[in-house]
Amino acid sequence: MGTLLEMRGIGKAFAGVKALDDVSFTVRQGEIHALVGENGAGKSTLMKVLSGVYPHGSFDGGIVYDGEERHFRDINDSEALGIIIIHQELALVPLLSIAENIFIANPPSRFGVIDRDAVYTRSQQLLAKVGLNEAPDTLVTDIGIGKQQLVEIAKALSKQVRLLILDEPTASLNESDSAALLDLLLEFRSQGMSAVLISHKLNEVARVADRITVLRDGRTVDTLDREAGGLEEDRIIRRMVDRDLESRFPKREPAIGDVVFKVENWSVYHPLHADRQVIRNVDFQVRRGEIVGIAGLMGAGRTEFAMSLFGRSWGRRITGRAVMHGSEVDLSTVGRAIDAGLAYVTEDRKQLGLLLAEDVRKNITLANLKGVSANSVIDDIRELQVASEYRSRMRIRSSDVYQVAGSLSGGNQQKVVLSKWLFTDPEILILDEPTRGIDIGAKYEIYSIINELADAGKAVIMISSEMPELLGICDRICVMNEGAFVGEFDRSEATQEKIMRVIVRRGERLVDRSLESRLEEKREEARP
Repeated sequence: MGTLLEMRGIGKAFAGVKALDDVSFTVRQGEIHALVGENGAGKSTLMKVLSGVYPHGSFDGGIVYDGEERHFRDINDSEALGIIIIHQELALVPLLSIAENIFIANPPSRFGVIDRDAVYTRSQQLLAKVGLNEAPDTLVTDIGIGKQQLVEIAKALSKQVRLLILDEPTASLNESDSAALLDLLLEFRSQGMSAVLISHKLNEVARVADRITVLRDGRTVDTLDREAGGLEEDRIIRRMVDRDLESRFPKREPAIGDVVFKVENWSVYHPLHADRQVIRNVDFQVRRGEIVGIAGLMGAGRTEFAMSLFGRSWGRRITGRAVMHGSEVDLSTVGRAIDAGLAYVTEDRKQLGLLLAEDVRKNITLANLKGVSANSVIDDIRELQVASEYRSRMRIRSSDVYQVAGSLSGGNQQKVVLSKWLFTDPEILILDEPTRGIDIGAKYEIYSIINELADAGKAVIMISSEMPELLGICDRICVMNEGAFVGEFDRSEATQEKIMRVIVRRGERLVDRSLESRLEEKREEARP
């Protein structure tokens, strides 16, 4: 198996901070090579060097591809040679069709006019290749995130890809969509395509990778080979964090108090489809010092429920009572929700959680400007002190608090979002996928912070698609399906099998009721 790519002695610095330091990395023809490491280890930076996002001359070292040294000036140069990168944040235009997105950069044409028949036919062929059974003229906004990921891959195939780079491709996918995507990657490998897979999900990495390179603090620390039997998860973790993790989750002895917050008969309708009820008459409560997890499949209504609580940030025709310390509270706006003691860490940090063009300092203090102001004027010294304190406490890797938030790694961005809401000193902290796209070491740090908050008497509501995470950190797990809570388990009795059984049985009952309803409609139609 020959070498397709060799990156030699790569070095890259930003504002005096070394992101990459003498990194070497190779990819063989027809292999899947995984790239793992903690957030800030340099994985995405290395791939941006390779793909020409950072052009030749802006970094140290060299790139040899297909036997020749390459000097990529931009991403067009690398794509011309079949090096295609798919970023974690998908680059699709929601209100364009699948076909238009696939060929947005270089559509087939005749005599200078776009050949729409060729676009449609070629799109059908590419969609069949990635196993996506959708019409090419379907709008991207009308398909789920898993299918959008397949559209991105179809788009890559349209460019005659030879080396496919996937940055956290399954971060937003459920288990079935993730498995389908990994199977597709294995199929491409059997056809001779090479791939670089960046992922924090080590079980997925170990399943498909031929080799794994571990980066730590911008340096290459190890390359593990499947043939040499070196893909054990524990070994990968040790190399990533440079220490043994006795447990994935910090130990805690909960001290749970009285009910601090509850909602009764909470209902929410879709903001665009007025007759579609998304949250169905929910009763829910959380106690002082308790960590309550909300489990459920994608589309179960978990995020919609959380956002509707937090100042009615999502939904219409919201009804029901919210009670804090035994008294009804007004959650009708975000400001009132914050004043009532709620905080919400969104799952979408880039779109909803951060001002990417602003620095770390402003993002941390944004939700509590009163805390850094005197007579309605921001105290710059106080703001600097607060931001520096949280930067240290949360171990945010940045050159200083004046670094722009958009230039941080995903995990460090998430720590900034969490810092912003901790500064509001909430009583109820709602965490929506708080460790999505974050490495093992950073996850442990965030789990420890969550435990500290609960030990200090805060009530924590945690939404997560990672079942082991909920089982490892939560005192109680509520199971959601089709906008309703369908099960509840204490920590001592909860298992992944029990939770999935509740979800499946509920789904079967809904299908049965739907079938009965359709049969009744047909009977009505048949009656004279």
